[in-house]
Amino acid sequence: MDSGIRGQPEERVSEVDQVSHLAVDIGGSLIKLVYSSSNETSGVEKGETASDDILEVSNGSDNYPIHYGRLHFAKFETSKINDCLEFISSKQLCRSGSWHHVTSDNHRIAIKATGGGAYKFADLFKEKLGVSLDKVDEMDCLVAGANFLLKAVCQEAFTYMDGREEYVQIDHNDLYPYLLVNIGSGVSMIKVDGDGKFERVSGTSVGGGTFWGLGRLLTKCKSFDELLELSYSGNNRVIDMLVGDIYGGTDYTKIGLSSTTIASSFGKAISENKELQDYRPEDVSRSLLRMISNNIGQIAYLNALRFGLKRIFFGGFFIRGHPYTMDTISVAVQFWSKGEAEAMFLRHEGFLGALGAFVSHESHSLGTS
Repeated sequence: MDSGIRGQPEERVSEVDQVSHLAVDIGGSLIKLVYSSSNETSGVEKGETASDDILEVSNGSDNYPIHYGRLHFAKFETSKINDCLEFISSKQLCRSGSWHHVTSDNHRIAIKATGGGAYKFADLFKEKLGVSLDKVDEMDCLVAGANFLLKAVCQEAFTYMDGREEYVQIDHNDLYPYLLVNIGSGVSMIKVDGDGKFERVSGTSVGGGTFWGLGRLLTKCKSFDELLELSYSGNNRVIDMLVGDIYGGTDYTKIGLSSTTIASSFGKAISENKELQDYRPEDVSRSLLRMISNNIGQIAYLNALRFGLKRIFFGGFFIRGHPYTMDTISVAVQFWSKGEAEAMFLRHEGFLGALGAFVSHESHSLGTS
């Protein structure tokens, strides 16, 4: 999928852009930033190349009013939080009088922040940048960010199957209820019934942190993106035990399982006299990615079934627009639902929390609830 926000940011604000404000989502693995800028020319400057990590916003919705301008996106590994602080400083995102929110004591400048790191790193932000973190509830932000994208941004939601990406037109009058599956370090599954109306109905600890953690132990990869890149050239069938491996290459037709269905992730390692170094890192990565993606897709559908939901949106930086990840999740939802439910993805999937915090700043500044 063509979206430059997947990689590390190469952000810049043109001379006619003025920073409006900044919001951050500090998770266990990644820090996500969203900040806005206005542009006097209402478009891309002459000689300036439009970037996919800049989202043009001409209007919002009644519930999420956003001034005209650009939304900029950036991400950093939480373990490298000092790089994030340097980025904020170098971009002059802490300029007093533009983006900040002054609390009632008229002394403290604060930025909206969500995620567990908003508590963990509050003192560091104060020490390094001289700002306080105005904490916003994580689940509130995830839902607000998703609702904003689905209501205010064209061509945001899409399906992905067999390499085909198709954008979905969302009827705002028929948006709710839906299941939001946010895949970060862990996974939260949230039933959304309206603006500010939601319930976390399930989740799993097997998520992006699992993929990254096990991947680091099983391969020599130093980053999530490196591990993800390996999976492109991997073959999970070298490691996964398939139905055909058990049934002599044939299908188990009585219960509707094809010979290529995975019977046991990593199952072949049981019967083969091999050590870890005998397996290619590419195959390990592919098998691990498939195991986790399948598991999330299945649990998501079971929760959708539990509440009678047909629409499931998947977000979070685990996905990163990765074709194999999206295809695996889609196939899992289709398989378990027998085609009755459909997986949908969001173009700005990794920034739901940060966008929600951003939106809460706009609502506050405009005096809306």
